[in-house]
Amino acid sequence: MKARVVDETILEILDAHLTGRKSPEQTVKRSYERIKAHGDPAVFISLRDEADALADAKALASRDPRTMPLFGVPVAVKDNIDVAGLPTTAACPAFAYDPAVDATAVARLRAAGAIVIGKTNLDQFATGLVGVRSPYGVPRNPHRADLIPGGSSSGSATAVAAGLVPFSLGTDTAGSGRVPAGLNNIVGLKPSLGLVSTSGVVPACRSLDCVSIFALTADDAHLVLSVIAGHDVSDCYSRRMRVAPLSPLPPALKVAVPRVEDRKFFGDKQSEASFTAAIDLACKLGISVTDIDFSPFVEAAQLLYEGPWVAERYAAVGEFISAHPNETHPVTREIILGGAKPRAVDAFRAFYRLAALREKAYRAMSGFDALMIPTTPAAYTVEQVQADPIQLNSNLGIYTNFVNLLDLCGLAVPIAIPSDRTPYGVTFLAPSGEDAFLASIGRAIHAETGLPLGALGTAAPSPVPLHAKPARDEIAIAVVGAHLSGMPLNGELKAMGGRFLEAAKTAKKYRLYALAGTVPPKPGMLKTSDGATIELEIWAMPPGGFGRFVAGIPAPLSIGTIELADGRSVQGFLVEASAAAGARDISEFGSWRKFMSQAMALA
Repeated sequence: MKARVVDETILEILDAHLTGRKSPEQTVKRSYERIKAHGDPAVFISLRDEADALADAKALASRDPRTMPLFGVPVAVKDNIDVAGLPTTAACPAFAYDPAVDATAVARLRAAGAIVIGKTNLDQFATGLVGVRSPYGVPRNPHRADLIPGGSSSGSATAVAAGLVPFSLGTDTAGSGRVPAGLNNIVGLKPSLGLVSTSGVVPACRSLDCVSIFALTADDAHLVLSVIAGHDVSDCYSRRMRVAPLSPLPPALKVAVPRVEDRKFFGDKQSEASFTAAIDLACKLGISVTDIDFSPFVEAAQLLYEGPWVAERYAAVGEFISAHPNETHPVTREIILGGAKPRAVDAFRAFYRLAALREKAYRAMSGFDALMIPTTPAAYTVEQVQADPIQLNSNLGIYTNFVNLLDLCGLAVPIAIPSDRTPYGVTFLAPSGEDAFLASIGRAIHAETGLPLGALGTAAPSPVPLHAKPARDEIAIAVVGAHLSGMPLNGELKAMGGRFLEAAKTAKKYRLYALAGTVPPKPGMLKTSDGATIELEIWAMPPGGFGRFVAGIPAPLSIGTIELADGRSVQGFLVEASAAAGARDISEFGSWRKFMSQAMALA
């Protein structure tokens, strides 16, 4: 393989800075050169003075780059997120103000060595999925000039796709961090609610808002998430959550997709074919794909704008719009002022309905590792959206509007760029807290596509190999039975923060038994003098999760030291000798998975 001669991704730029191949000043200067060459004034609402940004980069020379995970990496910030020294407009000049301090997410980026380049364009007040509702113009989609850029984070997405910056911050309430990613052939990471502080963000629906991340790869997006995540006392919606390291994919990954009758593409045959191709791609990677009832998700999506949550948008900026009707976008004004109509009783009825839909949705997802859906059902041109602004925007939200309402995290990844040059992507969803797991899936799927980075025409770098070792704040545990990936109790591991490390085998010192009367069926592994080699999986868990997990293990199972075939030792499941007496010895199968496969085939 030829050595790459460009540094486009965050990880490549960091390597160039750490090895001295390039300085942060050179990297920042390149961003400004590309912005000028790109020639689209609608991408940025405001740019920092180049000399100031270069001064920040030069100042890094006195810092240890090993302590700054984004050392000298340029970033663009959506203009509803505060950056000290630049006005915040939310794409409404009359609303503009000068923040005294950075938003928490921006402050954390700067502390990690990132260099803010400027503030990007958006659908006014982050209301829209199209990217055309701004007095500052419509950012040009770098793949097709007639295609919408997607919104509301239009400028942030196009800046990354065009290579002006390697990553950017957006926001996501109804899909604004995913739809633009899908339409620009980049990655869009929508974190779990409360994982990233929204302090210093102009609210849309404050209880649902997320700061999102656009990047060229899932690895880059995960790195940024690890920097900006963390509890923030200044944000009452902030939650104490952990960002786990990236992991290899477990061997029995199960992904759900909407059943055929629930899939909507609004006549876009290319999008329909691309989603079928995405399913085929997942199957090629050994992922099991199953159709599920998607109707609870669709109904939940309708609640966001057709229910009382639009009142939350009115609570944020409705009074300002009422006082400045001629200085706001007409479509935005119509939507937000409509939020004054719902009554309190409407809100409570919607809360009750959402709770019921959440229960149905989680039941539909149970037993699966993730849900894969189209990021957008169709792609539209700027002309089409301007002719029918409400309905086409509504169409774009069918696969996005429910996500924050149902407290899911999401990752949008590229899948294809057909012959008409319209990018297409899918989004992986999972319950709150599984952000890193989704990034692990996304990196594998994205690598398999062989797509170029963004609109750069540059081949994507090979994903960084993942080491099958627990992090410093994790404990390794071996599982041999119902907690294996794809088995009934695997969700217990993941709920405690577990992540897959590797498949392995024991030393030839163990026997495996099918224990009687266990629900769900479980095996027991016992160390003996005439043992066999048994297949197992090694997972990593944070100490707190490990403690809770071990405390819940029922007798006659227990945790002990297991010797592996390669000479290592790991903590894992063993069984009391008394429980093995009289139980069926299934060691000949070599694994619980193989035994259960045969048992199911004979049932």
